[in-house]
Formats: sequence, C-alpha cells, structure tokens
Amino acid sequence: MNKEAMLAVLDSTLLRPTASRTDIKTFCEETIQYGFKTVFVNPYWIPYAVKLLSPHGIKVGAPIGFSLGGATTHTKIAETAEAIENGAVEIDMLINLGALKSQEYDVVKQDIAAVVKAASGHLTKVIIETALLSKTEKVTACNIIMEAGADYVKTATGFNGGGATIEDIKLLKLVTGDSIKIKAAGGIRSWQDACAMLDAGASRLGTSNAVKIITGEKINGDY
Repeated sequence: MNKEAMLAVLDSTLLRPTASRTDIKTFCEETIQYGFKTVFVNPYWIPYAVKLLSPHGIKVGAPIGFSLGGATTHTKIAETAEAIENGAVEIDMLINLGALKSQEYDVVKQDIAAVVKAASGHLTKVIIETALLSKTEKVTACNIIMEAGADYVKTATGFNGGGATIEDIKLLKLVTGDSIKIKAAGGIRSWQDACAMLDAGASRLGTSNAVKIITGEKINGDY
C-alpha cells in the first residue's frame, strides 16, 4: 500500500479530554500538512475544526456517547443532531455496553437505530469495545448493528483498555461479510499495524498516531 491509499482510509483523531484550543489548532494544521481526509475531535471542538478544515475539503467526524456509551438514547440523539448542525459529517457512536451485557438486545438495537435516524444519512459507525466483550458478545453486537442499519462496526475507543486486534478484525469480518464495513481503532501505532488491520478485513482506521504512521520508515518500497 502506498501513502495516498493509506491517507484515504486513515482517520486522524484528537480525543484527549485535556486538548486545548491550541492543541486543536496544531492538530488541524498537521491534518492539512499531511493530507488526512477525515478527523475526529470531541463535540465541543467540532465548529472550530470545521472552520479550519472545511476550506481544505477535510471532513470532521463526531464521537457520540463517548467514551462509555452509557448515555440515554435521547442524549445520543441530541448529541448527534448538534454535531451535524455544527458541521460533522460522520458519526462514531458507542454502543450501550451495559445493556448489551444485560442481554437487553432490543434496547441496544433501538439505541443504535435512533442515532442512525438522527444522523440523517451521514455515515454512522458503532463502537463495541472488543476488549470488554466475549466472542459471543462480539458476534451478537455485530448482528444487532447490521439490523439497526449502521454502516460500520468499530472496534474500540482506545480509552477503555485494549483496542483493535487482528483476531477481532477477522472475527468481525466473518460475521458481517459484505453487509457492513469495519473500522479498526485503538492501539494502531505503526505502518505495519495499519496494514495488518486492513489485510485482516478493516476498511477504515482510526488513530491518534496518524502522523507517526504516515511519516514512518519505508517498508518494501512503501511508506
């Protein structure tokens, strides 16, 4: 894979809770410099990031229910609507983990479906925190996400212990097939990590290490 192909699927993120306006400005400047196509920042910073990045054709996405997933559906709907109003064009929501663990599958499905509806056609991804789930729960979560109409299943936030693994990507791909896509996130720290996730079945990647990945050493003629 070459650099341009990687830039097309690599989402750069700055979701650190202590990130300041100066940090966001620097992050956006790096995004423009290195040519990333999509970034994710916390909802408060979306208007500022859109202002800096939209003239360059760079998309801004929003994390919803971040980073625990325990917010009510009403709150997630409102957060989604406001993010889109402020310029976000992609929505990465966190599944209701407590409801999933309680086998309240109708609640989980309705929660996701409500956010998908609120997203009004914008790309919607559902984060399941693979490190916190059993294999059976991962499979169940994927099936619910497909039924609820989301576009992607996403591995992790990177904030709740553990992240994307090759084994998890292969499992999610086995379950979802071509019905929905997979976004790998959490723990992707190198070009090799990124390529391995894509080879395993991921279509998108999310990482706070995007600059490091793009500027890493060349491997077999590629970056």
